[in-house]
Amino acid sequence: MKEKTDKLVTLVCLGLALLATVFAIIFALNIDKNAGFYGITYWMLLILLGVSIIAIFVFLGKKLAERFKTQPGYLKKFLLLIGLIVVVCVVSYLLSTGNDVSIAMLEKNNLTVGTSKLIGAFCIVVYILVIGAAASILYVECSKLFKKK
Repeated sequence: MKEKTDKLVTLVCLGLALLATVFAIIFALNIDKNAGFYGITYWMLLILLGVSIIAIFVFLGKKLAERFKTQPGYLKKFLLLIGLIVVVCVVSYLLSTGNDVSIAMLEKNNLTVGTSKLIGAFCIVVYILVIGAAASILYVECSKLFKKK
């Protein structure tokens, strides 16, 4: 019974995500703002995004709680991972120069140098995480290759 409920909840969440994507595409097409559909699309997008985010956190919390109960060492690994992500964010913010967005773009979009620094920091975070993911994949595959021989 639990598997059927999990599948049903998964399908409902996927349906909501698909519906939110449709509204996001319609909203991104920059339709006439004076038309009544613009306001409806905007609010439906926000509502569906909110429901999706709440569903993600609820089910993530549920799965984490189950895993913490069954695997005692998992909490330590989880907290280590969260700490590592925080360290990567702090280091990337310190490495960011604040010159990541041109002055013309800053003035055009009413942005500050602090915003530019945040943009650069999160670009660096993405680079670090992608390189880390690629390195971990290479490590796992190479270790499998050498274990077989």
